[in-house]
Amino acid sequence: MSDINPSSPSSEAAESVDAAPAPGMDQDGGMEFTRSEALTLGVELELQLLTTRDYDLTRGATDLLSAARHDGAHGDIKLEITESMIEINTRPRTSADAIAADLDAMRELLVDRCARNNIAICGGGAHPFHSWPDRRISPGERYAMTYERYGYLAKQFTVFGQHIHVGCVSGDDALWLTQALGPFVPYFIALSAASPYIDGEDSLFQSARLNAVSAFPLSGQCPELENWNAFLEYFGFLRDCGIAASIKDLYWDIRPKPEYGTVEIRVCDTPLDVNQAAALAAFAQSLSRYLLRERPAYDAGQALQVARHNKFQACRYGFDARISSPQKRTQEDLRATLKDWLDALSGDAKALGCQHWLDVLRTALFTGTTGADWLRARQAVHKNLNDVVRDSAERFSAMRPAKG
Repeated sequence: MSDINPSSPSSEAAESVDAAPAPGMDQDGGMEFTRSEALTLGVELELQLLTTRDYDLTRGATDLLSAARHDGAHGDIKLEITESMIEINTRPRTSADAIAADLDAMRELLVDRCARNNIAICGGGAHPFHSWPDRRISPGERYAMTYERYGYLAKQFTVFGQHIHVGCVSGDDALWLTQALGPFVPYFIALSAASPYIDGEDSLFQSARLNAVSAFPLSGQCPELENWNAFLEYFGFLRDCGIAASIKDLYWDIRPKPEYGTVEIRVCDTPLDVNQAAALAAFAQSLSRYLLRERPAYDAGQALQVARHNKFQACRYGFDARISSPQKRTQEDLRATLKDWLDALSGDAKALGCQHWLDVLRTALFTGTTGADWLRARQAVHKNLNDVVRDSAERFSAMRPAKG
């Protein structure tokens, strides 16, 4: 088992790209935590836009958004850092079933609109063979500032992730949950891993996407902080030193989002279908319920000492990783400890009505049906990555949500 022994959220709205303060942020840059109903959920999915000629990435996001008419009943569709990406955000929901319905509705809309524009769309954490110099930065002040600040890293940031938001009733709860979820980062990585190919080559990683994120100077983990006031002091220090101007500058694996009243889990690759995305949200909700209910004791400082190693292990080996337990001063099999946690969370999942979604993850754990495994299997059949991406687009287009 992990060092926390087993026995809350709203969706992020579209982030503004102008200089106005975000909701929950004062004009002077101070932050106020916006209370959310505990354990509500929101999901963001970054998706790949492909040319149907050879299934390379295409620069179609701006044109696609201008043609996509939707009423927002199931969430928002917006630009991302480059024109080869698009992001969908669900509405704030209380259940993983509702998240699945939102994701499927927006998936269906985008598949239809993309087909009308001779574009294909798919999931996955990284495009297997695109060339980053060919990427074009999306219009918008924040994207231009990001490119100015980070240079070529901004274009190399054309990778695709799932972000899961879990609502919290207070800043103290959000800061505590941000840190308490830290030891579980390897599980989210292994369950979502879907980026084995980079630059046309097998990276030997299950999730190579996070290597691009790690290049940013403010990536990594939330430091050990006692409460929300301590976080405000820490962020104020970063701001005064010119290191971070807003929460969006913190590329942490898990971070609080005070303007939306959530904790945001940011380490997942975008899955190849919406079923897996909903299952990951259910895991986050069940785990957060357990942690907030039990408040298990753990040593945050010790956890941070092994966090980077454990994250690398999960990225490199997925379910076959060996992760370090600082409490026990030993290594453990990620697959075995994850099974223990899926068993331990059964009561919380049943209380939330999402046990069937955890069963989706259990199937992946024991049958080797992760996104990375599936992509490698398709490459073994086709012997070329163009057809692998075509299959990935067909899988995303055909997927329907699982039912409880």
